[in-house]
Amino acid sequence: MKRFLMAAFIALAMAGSAQAQQFFRIGTGGTAGTYYPVGGMIANAVTQPGKIIVSAQSSNGSVANVTAIAGGAMESGFSQADVASWAYTGTGIYEGKPKVADLRLIATLYPESVHLVARKGSGIKSVADLKGKRVALDEPGSGTLVDAKMILAAYGLSEADIKPEYVKPNQAGDKMKDGALDAFFFVGGAPAGAIAELASGGAGIELIPIDGPQAEKLRQASPFFAVDVIPAGTYKDVAQVQTLALGAQWVTSAKADTQTVYEITKALFSEPTQKTLAAGHAKGKLITKENAVKGAGIPFHPGAEKYYREAGLIK
Repeated sequence: MKRFLMAAFIALAMAGSAQAQQFFRIGTGGTAGTYYPVGGMIANAVTQPGKIIVSAQSSNGSVANVTAIAGGAMESGFSQADVASWAYTGTGIYEGKPKVADLRLIATLYPESVHLVARKGSGIKSVADLKGKRVALDEPGSGTLVDAKMILAAYGLSEADIKPEYVKPNQAGDKMKDGALDAFFFVGGAPAGAIAELASGGAGIELIPIDGPQAEKLRQASPFFAVDVIPAGTYKDVAQVQTLALGAQWVTSAKADTQTVYEITKALFSEPTQKTLAAGHAKGKLITKENAVKGAGIPFHPGAEKYYREAGLIK
């Protein structure tokens, strides 16, 4: 009888422990991309054994993660800031689809810079100079294409004003080498492999600034854009340039437990986690509490907001 009672007591204790323990999944991206390794690092670093178990799972990326969060199949995920904002507002690629009104931000992780790459000697010094030029905008369905069209519009241009091509950056680089393309857009973390290869291959490139009143007006209208600088030397013989960036963001649902999200956010910016991230990946150094509140575009989750208020980062 004593053994039976003891076994029952242990079973109840274990059940209570299991109920107390929170499981929090992060949808990342493909295993060859940046989201997956960064997600794995974050999950390991912020897990609190017996309390909150965070796990990273590979996925098809931003749109798939937002869909999974909206449907309750995933507690959280990574997304480009523009995709998150479009989902929340029912605009952009979500035009005509139901809004994901419960989407909430945990943190902006690191910037994905808008690169406007021009062939050296093309005469292109600003976005406005793209008029009449051969410009690659990336493939239909890509975030870069939508962003490029928004940037062109901010400077008074449309696809009809340029000679557009719809190819990926590596193909655009090949065309530029062959003299068949004047410029191309690419949104991604700097340095980007395709651009670095082009710069070091002797073809000669320039990065064109996306700044001035047109960029500021675009940023005010689309708050998921943030001001960014690509430093000199990021690409061989290419000067520093001011541009815009879109945050790679960690998003969740408004339904996620407030205390759990608070604990995870606090753990993300703890000293041990910050050291782990900085040592573990090139983008890890950029995952700071200061960057976390930039270019939000959607509301913060109350748990994350509580941490940022305590840290004096938002009022």
